[in-house]
Amino acid sequence: MKILLTGSNGQLGTDIRFVSAGVHEVVAHDLDLDITDREAVARRFSEVRPDLVLNAAAYTNVDAAESDELNAYRVNALGVQNLALACQGSNTPLLHVSTDFVFSGDDSRPYTEFDRPEPRGVYGQSKYAGEQYVTSLLDRYYICRTSWLFGTGGGNFVKSIINAGRTNNRVRVVDDQTGSPTYSRDLANKLLEIIETGAYGTYHVSNSGSCTWYRFTREIFELAGVNTPVESITTGELGRPAPRPRYSVMRGLALELQGLAPMRPYPEALEDFLMRDLPSAESAEAAR
Repeated sequence: MKILLTGSNGQLGTDIRFVSAGVHEVVAHDLDLDITDREAVARRFSEVRPDLVLNAAAYTNVDAAESDELNAYRVNALGVQNLALACQGSNTPLLHVSTDFVFSGDDSRPYTEFDRPEPRGVYGQSKYAGEQYVTSLLDRYYICRTSWLFGTGGGNFVKSIINAGRTNNRVRVVDDQTGSPTYSRDLANKLLEIIETGAYGTYHVSNSGSCTWYRFTREIFELAGVNTPVESITTGELGRPAPRPRYSVMRGLALELQGLAPMRPYPEALEDFLMRDLPSAESAEAAR
């Protein structure tokens, strides 16, 4: 299968390229393809003639989006519309990666694919707008929502908190937001598995299990051998401009309906990342 991949240098894009090697032909694009430019997208689409488009590009700065609404919507909504329009004429499938932030976070049970999105901040609202473009323009699509992503490519919470633990006397982490950490390598493998089914629709795709950021930090430090004390704080004490879902755990009900195995528990994935990928990521960073 020939896959046109956007956001190829991010965490997920990096691992999609890795797990696709020798299996699929991936035409990778990152900043060299401006998905907000409709003509550029259409031109590249006609040149590549992909069997599927996989959109891993996104405006992901949750706090900046609150004061940069137009650019957040340009990437997360308009950019997705452009990709969907390019797919529309040739009936090419689109896999669009979305987020747990499309939910309010007010519930206390895992959200399924059939629960109504109700995003609270600009980031989640712009991502949901992108989903709406996909569903309104295409018949053949996969919308795959994920959460709390960590991996080798790009920055993420795991790398940042380890660095904070190694350079500070203590770290302060919120303990009133609950979600499911997800290893981008596991996610990439599951996305390719979903594509092979041809069962179009919306999927929740995160590693199994849930925790707060505070508990996740404690688990990261234990595995990484960081002894820095961790202080539990509230979201209000953190004082970030963008609202965060209090509870954004998702259940992969659509995976269950298709008979697909759930992703493994996040602690197993975290251990793999810390043992295998993090050392190489730190070495690459140090070499720059």
